[in-house]
Amino acid sequence: MNDKILILDFGSQYTQLIARVIRELNIYCEIQPCTKPVAYEANLKGIILSGSPFSVNDENAPKPDIKAMADKLPVLGICYGAQLIAHLYGGEVGKSTHREYGRAHLQEIVHDRLLATIADGSQVWMSHGDSIRKLPDGFSVIAKTESIPVAAYKSSDDFAAHSVYAIQFHPEVTHSTDGRQLLKNFLVDVCGCVQDWTPAMFVQETVERIKNEVGEGKVVMALSGGVDSTVAASLIHKAIGDRLYCIFVDNGLLRKNEFEQVMEGYKHLGLNTKGIDAKQRFYKELDGVTDPEGKRKIIGKLFIDIFQEEAIELKDVSFLGQGTIYPDVIESLSVHGPSATIKSHHNVGGLPEKMNLRLVEPLRYLFKDEVRRIGREMGIDDIFLSRHPFPGPGLGIRVLGAVSEEKVKLLQEADAIYIQHLRDSGLYSQVWQAGTMLLPVQSVGVMGDERTYEYTVALRAVTSVDGMTADWSHLPYEFLARVSNDIINQVRGINRVVYDISSKPPATIEWE
Repeated sequence: MNDKILILDFGSQYTQLIARVIRELNIYCEIQPCTKPVAYEANLKGIILSGSPFSVNDENAPKPDIKAMADKLPVLGICYGAQLIAHLYGGEVGKSTHREYGRAHLQEIVHDRLLATIADGSQVWMSHGDSIRKLPDGFSVIAKTESIPVAAYKSSDDFAAHSVYAIQFHPEVTHSTDGRQLLKNFLVDVCGCVQDWTPAMFVQETVERIKNEVGEGKVVMALSGGVDSTVAASLIHKAIGDRLYCIFVDNGLLRKNEFEQVMEGYKHLGLNTKGIDAKQRFYKELDGVTDPEGKRKIIGKLFIDIFQEEAIELKDVSFLGQGTIYPDVIESLSVHGPSATIKSHHNVGGLPEKMNLRLVEPLRYLFKDEVRRIGREMGIDDIFLSRHPFPGPGLGIRVLGAVSEEKVKLLQEADAIYIQHLRDSGLYSQVWQAGTMLLPVQSVGVMGDERTYEYTVALRAVTSVDGMTADWSHLPYEFLARVSNDIINQVRGINRVVYDISSKPPATIEWE
């Protein structure tokens, strides 16, 4: 069993980033709300306290029993976590006289285990309105900055059963130049973790776990062609073979030729997959519907209905496979209470309860980039692993307004030209997500000696890490000119192309 680090989430925007850095150091970690009691498993080696939008002096600020944790394991407090440790042990925390936001530099470093390899002047990233004015008895400063006297501190050797460290800055962000090394020092030198959590080990352990979990049972799973469902299905298939039954529904809202290409890809992967042509059922249900949320609900419900129709034809199936990944889990376990419901079209709604199925979620504790690494470890083709995120309702929310088969075909042609240009120009891998929107706008154009009155499409391309925030991609003008020219010349019915230069926030990635 791998060593594990627990991150207590106090609501910081950086909590997931702490976990990603730790995982990249080949050490397993999990995030849980600070309100949930800690389970002291044998492989748990240390606890990290995240930052928070709260002040420790707020009446409703979360204040779990840090002393009890330190009696059992080493503890590292980051930002709010550092202030909380000081506050709970009898120190003083108050509004900063010199507020620090952004870059700062460490001074007067005490080179103990946490900061042993960190040089004076090391750049760190600050983001706090409170400062530690007075340390509790039994603690000492191990680093300062020009503006604050307590940038990092630690407990004395005889203070507690385990070391307690605290830092006022964020080591998990790239602006803290030695932050990754600091975290490694805590994980390896203080907690004694072994860096052996690798993709190969994950595959081996997950396959064994699925074998034990499923036994001689059968699993049914909906596939989308995306990286998550494909990697999840491959892991389950590696464990139980053709007792995994996959269903891939063509809802008529996929990209051009995507259904055929994905089915061929699944054939090469050896997945036992049934393709369902349901295009006309979706077009009929969506006829005349313009409200975006109404379209999403229709697409999600019809997908579940079709999946259920196919699944009940299978005999003795007792498990439902899903490609749930860790951000989905974290969002539903928010510090501030459950977040918005995970979209039903992504996680097959209430089917586990309705069909009396137990869930198999092999990727439940992985981030998206980790899913791709697992896929590469398993030899899955890059056509699946490098694919941009694609909305569950597909082109149903990229045809703005009412959806029709004719509009979908127009959009498929234009989008195929755009995506192929991205691939041919070597830009596809530099973009996190790209897509084309068919606008409910017709405008006048001139082609030859004739006036036209045709549709407009908007090209969208963004850079992002996880989709929570995104910036518009600065694609070259020459590239956009070629795409626009080819779409207008090759797709009869479109005479105008625009490029979306909005970032998220305030805009969203999709238009509907």
